[in-house]
Amino acid sequence: MKALEGLKILDFTTLLPGPYATLVLADLGAEVLKVSSPSKQDIVLEYEPFVEGTDIAANEAWLGRNKRNIFLNLKHPKAIAIVKQLIQEYDIVIEQFRPGVMEKLGLGYEALKAVNPALIYCSLTGYGQTGPMAKAAGHDCNYLARSGNLAMAGYRDAGPAPMNIQIADICVGSMNSVVGILAAVQYRNRTGKGQYIDVAMLDGMVPFNSMDGACFLAGLVPFTAMDGTRFLATGEDCGRESRRLNGGSLYGYYETKDGEYLSVGSLEPKFWAAFCTGIGCPDLIEGTVEPEDIDTVRERVRGVLKTKTRDEWTAIFQELDCCVEPVLSLKEALLEDEHIRERNLVVEVEVPCTGGKKVKQLGSPMKLSECPVTYDLGGYPLGYHTQEVMGALGLDYAALKAEGVFD
Repeated sequence: MKALEGLKILDFTTLLPGPYATLVLADLGAEVLKVSSPSKQDIVLEYEPFVEGTDIAANEAWLGRNKRNIFLNLKHPKAIAIVKQLIQEYDIVIEQFRPGVMEKLGLGYEALKAVNPALIYCSLTGYGQTGPMAKAAGHDCNYLARSGNLAMAGYRDAGPAPMNIQIADICVGSMNSVVGILAAVQYRNRTGKGQYIDVAMLDGMVPFNSMDGACFLAGLVPFTAMDGTRFLATGEDCGRESRRLNGGSLYGYYETKDGEYLSVGSLEPKFWAAFCTGIGCPDLIEGTVEPEDIDTVRERVRGVLKTKTRDEWTAIFQELDCCVEPVLSLKEALLEDEHIRERNLVVEVEVPCTGGKKVKQLGSPMKLSECPVTYDLGGYPLGYHTQEVMGALGLDYAALKAEGVFD
């Protein structure tokens, strides 16, 4: 038995946050039916590259894993009727339109709740359902910026830099949706009541202002305040390169002889002592990771680390317990790293409609001993299950298609 077997989710999301949320749920056993429109481009699911020899995008093969999908033209009244029929069975809905869009279509929470009172309905947006920015458009970098997190990120002379990782999309949008849905399922199991879930990526980014460091003196009490709580308590806005984790200490990234990089996270005294010993500078131990003459010490550390290659330093630090790791390329991390391979974080999954072709994909981070995740099939071509689902509902697929219900 799979962990979430029995949960049935109707997925109206696009791009990355919603589709990754439902991927997490599908990998854990939920039955996900994704609703798409053939006339609306999804720049993530339809983005190149494609699985070799097919017209299935690699992103669709991944984000569509363990899901079924149908086409519906949500501006057609018969499509709305189909959705209302579906939610008798698929009693969890997740959507990612701007506030008010689903209501205009006749598919808002109140309208669907009237059909199925036990419905769980999750709306995932950038800025939430209320507030002056509720209907504003946004992407990952906007939520990081608006939340205050970037005010302390980057360098004083250059400012924040764009990142290639989707922090607000995945860490906040996807995961908070998963948590919210599962919490609502638990509540429904106990009370029989469904509910509405309002997930905003900006909301979830605000608590990311919390950590300035999880560093402890002698394992006793924290000796540094968290950024968000520090500001709320004192009004002190420290700025870039001023705190332990944003360049105000020796915590960070350093170039090596071969132009590669090391990450140095030696915050605690014992780790800092091991790091200083490893680079042959035991005299720096007493100054801690936050020395008074930090600029001078930083230049000295930079100079020392440039005397050996990244792999030479990695070999040295492997023998020490000091939180120093190499900055790996994607090839090194996803295809060659022994730990990532052992953790089964890259998997081979068969892509349907390709004659049994298997592709490498990012695996699930969820590790459950009694009901582990399964990778049944990669994503089908968009709209693949439309005829099958209509037939299961007792509807005439050909007639509906002729009327433009799936366009």
